[in-house]
Amino acid sequence: MYKLLKKEVNSRRGEFATVHGTVQTPAFMNVGTAGAIKGGVSSPDLKALKCQVELCNTYHLHLRPGDEIIKNLGGLHSFMNWDRPILTDSGGFQVFSLASLRNIKEEGVYFSSHIDGRKIFMGPEESMRIQSNLGSTIAMAFDECVANPSTREYAKLSCDRTFRWLCRCKDELGRLNALQGAINKKQLLFGINQGCVYEDLRIGHMREIAGLDLDGYAIGGLAVGETADEMYRIIEAVEPHMPAGKPRYLMGVGTPVNIIEAVWRGVDLFDCVMPSRNARHGHVFTWDGIRNLNNARYARDALPIEEGCPCPACRSHSRAYIRHLIKAKEALGLRLAVMHNLWFYNTLMEKIREALDAGIFSAFRAENTERLKARI
Repeated sequence: MYKLLKKEVNSRRGEFATVHGTVQTPAFMNVGTAGAIKGGVSSPDLKALKCQVELCNTYHLHLRPGDEIIKNLGGLHSFMNWDRPILTDSGGFQVFSLASLRNIKEEGVYFSSHIDGRKIFMGPEESMRIQSNLGSTIAMAFDECVANPSTREYAKLSCDRTFRWLCRCKDELGRLNALQGAINKKQLLFGINQGCVYEDLRIGHMREIAGLDLDGYAIGGLAVGETADEMYRIIEAVEPHMPAGKPRYLMGVGTPVNIIEAVWRGVDLFDCVMPSRNARHGHVFTWDGIRNLNNARYARDALPIEEGCPCPACRSHSRAYIRHLIKAKEALGLRLAVMHNLWFYNTLMEKIREALDAGIFSAFRAENTERLKARI
């Protein structure tokens, strides 16, 4: 399933084979929360933008249109017209972010819908059933996303609960995959490492979940307020205890520099709303740093977002035009900016893989870390 092709220090170049195609890693998973990238980007667009994997949101799709409806329509791949891998999160992050609306019990979480206030229960089994109905390539285990900072005592209790829930997820998904009517009988399960910023908890939890021999492993609960150095410290602590023959996923990360640094520390997969969210506010990524198209200096600028960029936005439109569209709240402006940022992120991963193939990722990291964080 995961094949390690090459290593440079801790960074890994690999291939991750799934029932919906092989993913070249390291890879960035483009976030299509409700079954689409915000900004009017279609599935055919995503292929043109070099997207390998799309990430969709279990919680939001469960609330609308409903996972049963999606199952009746042939599953998420058919629903979205997307034939490449899809990862669905467990819904855990969304449930736990509704702090004033939820109540945690051993059996799961009782919470209120953010749409209409109706009472909902979700536990490990419910999350697996929803994701089975969606038929995604990869299902994420239902875990507790602890606030950061959190006390060590609560973080330990949470790790223990997350492990118990993971065991239930594994059992339930195994049962669901064996059912005659399963959309994807080869649906994969990734477990999630938790433990806040406490290294001993992180290591102990990683060793525990590694013993379950899952299809992949994620590091969760980071990029939620801690410093970048703290995040890198936790990755370095956990990485030696992650199975070498399984893909490694850092959830919710991040900036181009975060990605380069995490690849350097042994991570294979990433996701983040940053490229699309920032684009919708006029912030675009380039190889010389971040450009804010809202600035008045671009009102008469006839150049593309990035000179030499072959993305659909840069091939056909100027900074001035895209700035105008964003200022005028025209949907096309959001679409063009989002397409550029997704092209940039997917190209970044492509260049990382090329550098690893050539054995020069260390030099690539040194050359690009400072320039990519600059603000133009």
